[in-house]
Amino acid sequence: MRTATRLLARPDFRVTVVRCRDDHRGWSTPEPADAYGLVLARRGAFRRAGRHGATWVGSTVAYLTVPGEEERFAHPAGGDECTSVHLSERLWRELFDDRPAPGTVHVDGRLDLAHRLLLRDAADPDHAAAERLVRLVGRAVTPVAAGGGPGRRLVERARAALHDDAPEAAGLLPLARALDASPYRLSREFQARTGVPLTRYRNRLRVARALDRIEQGDVRLADLAGELGFSDQAHLTRTVRAHLGHTPGELRRLLG
Repeated sequence: MRTATRLLARPDFRVTVVRCRDDHRGWSTPEPADAYGLVLARRGAFRRAGRHGATWVGSTVAYLTVPGEEERFAHPAGGDECTSVHLSERLWRELFDDRPAPGTVHVDGRLDLAHRLLLRDAADPDHAAAERLVRLVGRAVTPVAAGGGPGRRLVERARAALHDDAPEAAGLLPLARALDASPYRLSREFQARTGVPLTRYRNRLRVARALDRIEQGDVRLADLAGELGFSDQAHLTRTVRAHLGHTPGELRRLLG
């Protein structure tokens, strides 16, 4: 079951929160995308097949759509929630300036924070929300190296293990062994296809989990550091600041 709640609607853009309660592992019937847009996962994860093949969409991966692009979806992880940003053709061309749109986008910490803040600015759609939206989409206009073949499948399997916090994902060497790949190849392919080193990607996932907890409130940072596998609260603070430009305490005030 899928529900959609419209947050913002202006002639050049609209923002909708989409919630899916599906739990099917198989692919849905192909359907054409009806707009230019950016889709970011807010909670949970799902699989999408588009013009550049199939990929997981979750806290570290968003995707861009173009009208007429054939899409299919699968929800092996259960329910999820995402933010769908649709843009007019005019605004799309103004933002992309005829550059090719990548199929997927790496969601770094700053893009994640921009996403969360956009959802809080719905009360001022023409100024605050519009500025947030333009900056959000603007961060997605630089394509990351794509391509298919075994390297792409290796990276997808590595991302799945990191996202699931699998035991073998605790380090590069055990992860490479579990994927039957050399550590060098895994490290090289991962950065080439996502744009970031594997270690930074793993930390990005932990920062996303920290953001969720901070946004929910009532969390002791020392306890949170232990739950997420940081050595101590100072380690958590350094990592969060490196990814987001803010300390956990500042984020608590910003998102409160």
